[in-house]
Amino acid sequence: MNKNNYTPHPIDTKNVGLPMELQALAEDIAKNVHEVWASGRMKDGWTYGEERNDTEKKHPCLVPYEELSEEEKEYDRNTSIETIKLILKLGFKITRD
Repeated sequence: MNKNNYTPHPIDTKNVGLPMELQALAEDIAKNVHEVWASGRMKDGWTYGEERNDTEKKHPCLVPYEELSEEEKEYDRNTSIETIKLILKLGFKITRD
């Protein structure tokens, strides 16, 4: 496949609602998504910087999740919500013991 012709085809989850009881889970997953991302960056030598600088490996989002802007948190929330919705769309059930 030619990389220039790649067209993403995510599974459509628009008709899947996020049940109220899974909203807290979505926030926990969003926080963990950020923690995994930050951990990977730091392992690669990145550190905090007020502005992103790829050459110096500086990034303004290398802070605890709670300190991110709402816009940055929303990016992680969308990832977690879409993941939960995909799990439900594929017929799995999420339950708490």
